[in-house]
Amino acid sequence: MPEKWTGKLEKVDDFRWRIPKSYKSGMRVDGLIYASEAMLDDIRQDRAAEQVANVAFLPGIIGYSLAMPDIHWGYGFPIGGVAAMRVSDGVISPGGVGFDINCGVRMLRTNLLEAEIHPKIKQLMDALYKNVPSGLGSEGKIRLRHSEIDQVLVKGARWAVEKGFGHREDLETTEEHGEMAGADPSKVSGRARERGVPQLGTLGSGNHFLEVAVVDQIYEKDTAKTMGIDQIGQVMLLVHCGSRGLGYQVADDYISVMVNFIKEHNIQLPDRQLAYAPVDSPQGQAYLAAMKCAANYAWANRQCINHAVQHNPLCAIPVGDD
Repeated sequence: MPEKWTGKLEKVDDFRWRIPKSYKSGMRVDGLIYASEAMLDDIRQDRAAEQVANVAFLPGIIGYSLAMPDIHWGYGFPIGGVAAMRVSDGVISPGGVGFDINCGVRMLRTNLLEAEIHPKIKQLMDALYKNVPSGLGSEGKIRLRHSEIDQVLVKGARWAVEKGFGHREDLETTEEHGEMAGADPSKVSGRARERGVPQLGTLGSGNHFLEVAVVDQIYEKDTAKTMGIDQIGQVMLLVHCGSRGLGYQVADDYISVMVNFIKEHNIQLPDRQLAYAPVDSPQGQAYLAAMKCAANYAWANRQCINHAVQHNPLCAIPVGDD
């Protein structure tokens, strides 16, 4: 675990703290952390703030190297770090995107109440566990042919719906309709494809979960009502997962590509985990095309899990990805 960070933070207001670009020679912009004062001690427990400063070295960065309140130590970028780059002279760093490409949450609504579910919670969880494989290296019930994986990488959630794993309406409540344009399977390695073939419709391990949840407060009543959420005690289901081994392999493959790029061009960085290539370079464009494939796989994965969940006693109705 990295040691405690002792650098100085300048207070901007009650919820913003600046790391001035004078903190480190080579920073192109200031760092800016969103947090309350009470959170700062926790934030200082690792050196994630140092990673905020390091991200500010990247060419083409716009405005600030940002960090959200959940900031903690990550790979090159801090978890909770955000940076926008100009296309004209900016770069893309696979470490900033992460290993679990398009990890996200899907919420499923039910019309059931906690009192109805509680007596049957064990049976319900057993059914969910049976329908949705989880754990390290878990393999799904969907048996893709190797020739089909490219279709998943291009079509994303639409592939799942076309195969009967859901309904057209599901796509309307998913970002990008579950299908990011510009995906090119030829930019995805054979090893990444191999890892993706058996894992569609699975949670995996780590911080991924399938959770039965209960509404205990409603803050935006009109918004919630639009989504059919209108009762305290109403049962929801949360799915948190991403692109599984395929996304991890895409990240791993292209981090190696970017490390070679900075070596070849003698680029100096405060942390090699920030290895990058220009957005408009062949390496940058290849990574973007592969990353979009992994994003589409993640949407297809959540859509297949959504379908598996609906085929159990919950009878959930999707209200979309977050």
